[in-house]
Amino acid sequence: MRVALIIYGSLETISGGYLYDRKLVEFLRAAGDQVQIVSLPWRTYSAHLRDNLDQALFALLRELRVDLLLQDELNHPSLFWLNQRLRRLIGYPIISIVHHLRSSEARAAWQNTLYRLPERAYLKTVDGFVFNSQTTKQVVTNLIGLNKPHVVAVPAGDRFGPALPVETIQQRVGHGGPLRLVFVGNLIERKGLHTLIDALAQLDAPSYMLTVVGSPTVDHDYAARVKNLVQSHGLTERIRWTGAIADSAALGRLLVEQDVLVVPSSYEGYGIVYLEGMGFGLPAIGTTGGAAHEIIRPGTGFLIEPGDSQTLAEHLSSLINNREGLHQMSLAARQRFLNHPRWADSMAAIRAFLLEQLH
Repeated sequence: MRVALIIYGSLETISGGYLYDRKLVEFLRAAGDQVQIVSLPWRTYSAHLRDNLDQALFALLRELRVDLLLQDELNHPSLFWLNQRLRRLIGYPIISIVHHLRSSEARAAWQNTLYRLPERAYLKTVDGFVFNSQTTKQVVTNLIGLNKPHVVAVPAGDRFGPALPVETIQQRVGHGGPLRLVFVGNLIERKGLHTLIDALAQLDAPSYMLTVVGSPTVDHDYAARVKNLVQSHGLTERIRWTGAIADSAALGRLLVEQDVLVVPSSYEGYGIVYLEGMGFGLPAIGTTGGAAHEIIRPGTGFLIEPGDSQTLAEHLSSLINNREGLHQMSLAARQRFLNHPRWADSMAAIRAFLLEQLH
């Protein structure tokens, strides 16, 4: 099977969506398929809209010698009209990989109304979908209906290997020191680090330590605002900043030493990081925005409303003061990881779906 995949920027970009795309490319190539990456440059939203008029891009896609074209839905601003023109001239199907819709993110209603226009137009131009969660599938169904071929292939958490041994988790939980919290995600507003910092300001500082893993360069203004928030709350000594950690082994060594994963995103199309943390026996705290509820089940962590720092503080306080409860939740999180499909399972389901679209 000859496949092309359209993305913005580099396939090595550190995010859950790019990890998903990367795992798919690796699986297809390992199965003997030819995969060509078509990379469009990251620019402003308005510049991406102008890509629809780019004759060089149009010619490139028109002349592709492929059996199937994959498009990361993130690229919809560049493709919503170009696809309409392209479909009249090509013989291959177009399949969209949908992680989450831009118009689902938390922002002013009028802004999402505008974002929804090209997004809806784009979704109508493709021949089928790969969804990363039932939640994402339902969001697309609500927007355009769903009478096209599709598959739901959930991300996995096993890129770090087997689950942490039970004995290691038991020893870790019994350390008796400050509760060791970890946030893993780029420093962008959607990931909710500011909500976590506001929650920590309500706790006794010596009772916790927070490690923040994520790039501060994706949104410089937000990263600066968060660090100012830390200073204003007097939490500088309680928070460690590592920056992005691209090396899986290094990130794994860090996660082994933590107690709880906290990423209170305002919206997640799935939330691979929660599942990855559970492989290390880390209870996860996320929000009701998006699909985190598909991973964080009762007993494996907590779900809060987006932006609810008070409830988040209460959950953290309960874990600080009840280490036996933390122990049981850690073991339940590990079991949740063990019960989840592996990357190979999900990627095999996608490949089978893609092959079906060629007949």
